Amino acid sequence: MHAEIASLRDSVREAYSLAALRPGERHPFPVGRDFAGSAGYPEELLRAMPLPAVEAFTGVSNVSIFAQIPAGGRVVDLGCGAGLDTLIAARRAGPQGRVLGIDFSPAMLERAAESSRALGATNVAFVRADAERLPVDSASVDVVLVNGIFNLNPRRDAIFRELARIAKPGGSVFGAELILRAPLAEDQRAGDANWFS
Repeated sequence: MHAEIASLRDSVREAYSLAALRPGERHPFPVGRDFAGSAGYPEELLRAMPLPAVEAFTGVSNVSIFAQIPAGGRVVDLGCGAGLDTLIAARRAGPQGRVLGIDFSPAMLERAAESSRALGATNVAFVRADAERLPVDSASVDVVLVNGIFNLNPRRDAIFRELARIAKPGGSVFGAELILRAPLAEDQRAGDANWFS
């Protein structure tokens, strides 16, 4: 089982890294500005964000918009990708807040860091880590954002345990995920054309 999980993790990392390196190409999942707009990010906000964060956006919702992020809050963006939600959260938390973006794709993290520098964000940091082993102190985070990673990692129980561990008492986890309303047709269940296959 561990070999299967490692193989899946490598495949997902490769797919997301390719989206970071070449966002304009075709991928097994939506990528970019148009998709971010369709997910509910306001156009004026997308225009205000650095291009590297917007053009490689790969989330599933506008979690950083609907989350309740307090001024001065400590925020973790788990599966931060190119950093769009991280930077929006940093703006909402303000200069006294701290936002940590965590991802397992070095290529995505490079984009996120580039965007953070372009924005001059001083309350943001990025780190490479796996979702089921977070480099975050227990009970230290006000808000955790999770924008579409649960379908991509079969170790969901470990991820949920980590989310519960790092959230402060009374803290919040805001997550979004794609769900199927019905099983896929047989011809859609295999291959890389459909991310659910």
